[in-house]
Amino acid sequence: MTRTLLLSLLALRAFAADPFFFIQASDPQFGMYTANKDFRQETANWEFVVANVNRLKPAFLVVTGDLTNQDGDQAQIAEYQRINKKLDAGIHLYSVPGNHDVANEPTPATLAAYRKAYGPDYYSFRESGMYGIVLDSSLFKAPGKVMEEAAKQEKWLEQELAKGQASGVPVVIFQHIPFFLEKADEPDQYFNLPLETRQRVLALLKRNGVRYVFAGHYHRNAYGRDGDLEMVTSGPSGMPIGPDPSGIRIGEVSGARIVHQYYGLGNLPNVYPVPPAKK
Repeated sequence: MTRTLLLSLLALRAFAADPFFFIQASDPQFGMYTANKDFRQETANWEFVVANVNRLKPAFLVVTGDLTNQDGDQAQIAEYQRINKKLDAGIHLYSVPGNHDVANEPTPATLAAYRKAYGPDYYSFRESGMYGIVLDSSLFKAPGKVMEEAAKQEKWLEQELAKGQASGVPVVIFQHIPFFLEKADEPDQYFNLPLETRQRVLALLKRNGVRYVFAGHYHRNAYGRDGDLEMVTSGPSGMPIGPDPSGIRIGEVSGARIVHQYYGLGNLPNVYPVPPAKK
């Protein structure tokens, strides 16, 4: 059997994997409600999120950044991690760094502190029929003090995308700051990545067949497309700053397609998949 035929057969087998679902939460941001005076509301929200994740039983939970409100705050970090220990052992947890975790302008010291508390700030994982890639979007947004680290991540990303393509399953990106909110060529602002960097990295993703990027940071929901690539920006599990309530997003993976929906914490489904309505 030729290598090309073998890879094709492996790809077909991978895409034939049973559908599964994951939960994305973003911006638990312990301390935001009271400007770091306490984190009682964030604790209540995150306890509720973890309890419902345990009840719904997704393949994994991914938290797309701003785990805490103040980078390096040991009490905030400890509370996030304390509640995470209540997550069922069979549900994998993937934490993603946000700008509040590594600072708006990351430094070698803030990156080192994040890695000590949580582990790598960019990495990949494999879940059933998905190849997940977690990125440190702050290295794209404000690399000025960590140019070497930013270059390392981008080189690593190229290598991981190649591995992802070879795996024969969809490659899905998880990061904190979205590339864009609605349009790939929209002007630079606080809630997106700089246009020059955005265009370069988006081109790399599209060359490697990436169709979905999930992010947070905006504290409300936004959706955009760049050709076949869908940019999904989810509201917060912590404090909202727009019309969308605190909540989570459920993504169902079936082959190369992901169907996803945002649910407010007061409107979570009783079970998932949601059974069809009775006529």
